[in-house]
Amino acid sequence: MDNFIFNNPTKLIFGQGQLQHLPKELETYGKKVLLVYGGGSIKRNGLYDEIMKLLKDDDFEVVDMPGVEPNPRLSTAKRGADLCKEHNIDVIIAAGGGSVIDCTKLIASAAKYDGDPWDFVTGKATPKEALPFGTVLTITATSSEMNAGSVITNEETQEKYGWGGPLNYPKFSILDPKYTLTVPLDQTVNGIVDTMSHIFEQYFHTADNALFQDEICEAALRSVMKTGEQLVKDPENTELRESMMFAGVWGLNGFLSMGTRGDWGTHNIEHAVSAVYDIPHAGGLAILFPHWMKHTFPKNPQRFVQLAVNVFGVDSADKTNEEIAMEGIDRLSAYWKGIGAPVTLADYDIDDSKLELIAEKAAVNGPVGGFAKLSKDEVLTLLKASL
Repeated sequence: MDNFIFNNPTKLIFGQGQLQHLPKELETYGKKVLLVYGGGSIKRNGLYDEIMKLLKDDDFEVVDMPGVEPNPRLSTAKRGADLCKEHNIDVIIAAGGGSVIDCTKLIASAAKYDGDPWDFVTGKATPKEALPFGTVLTITATSSEMNAGSVITNEETQEKYGWGGPLNYPKFSILDPKYTLTVPLDQTVNGIVDTMSHIFEQYFHTADNALFQDEICEAALRSVMKTGEQLVKDPENTELRESMMFAGVWGLNGFLSMGTRGDWGTHNIEHAVSAVYDIPHAGGLAILFPHWMKHTFPKNPQRFVQLAVNVFGVDSADKTNEEIAMEGIDRLSAYWKGIGAPVTLADYDIDDSKLELIAEKAAVNGPVGGFAKLSKDEVLTLLKASL
């Protein structure tokens, strides 16, 4: 395996009733709080009122910041940073899913920066300091609640990039499955797809001697698929929500990828798609990943055979490597379609008119991905196959 240094400083506070810990966690950093959230679901499910009561009982000053988009925008992060500066905010709460948390990560750094926060996303500048922040998770998907990654869209330039750094880790994250019970079915499906996609990205690596990591990924995928299939049929089952919430954390908190470097090409391609069309991230992944797998199979056939046999239960007897791999990929596509995920780009009314632009954006920094290293032309071929 590859050499590595691992550190994850986020305190995970997991289980029912754990919101009670919020005031104590915040008091470490101060009394002036920015509460960041999305379109209002935390008000509909009662979380907003619970947070406000806890904080007012402990004399916190709270500044509201609603309106974070599903693909969080640079302009929204700038608005949050301005609020932090205007109100001398001490600490931020991100109450929502991955988009709210990703936006909060940029707000936290931008609040301590006089330049354009897009500099951080593009790598032109590195944050030197950031406001502390914690999260209260309401949507299981991204593991942003326990990692240093963030994805931001610049709506003016139609660019969407991932970025990260040590200041992006939440100080704490409170995960109570109760607050995911009202998540709509389409977002629940997106969470299943996103969690699986994160594991796939880490599974497709080029490291040697990584049997332990591979088998953890394979077991995680089998578990998520089993839980996910049950969850879409019984979305108000707290135990299933709890299992999926825990799986979402592990999907991308760094533990699965120690000693390996994953591909992440499909994510980069999807970021380009949703930068142009503003579609749900997981929906794009559900469409693109099977086509990425079929396109990249020749680069490392054995890895796809291993996935097909160990995760999708393909019987390898009397079959070629390609037949085994393709059957596994077809089973993945069937699973995602079966739980309600989109199948083609046409499901989002996307045609071929901007595929060239999307391919250019995906390959702006050169070959796409670490496992497969796709050229711009290969990305374009993959996009055309996804129509």
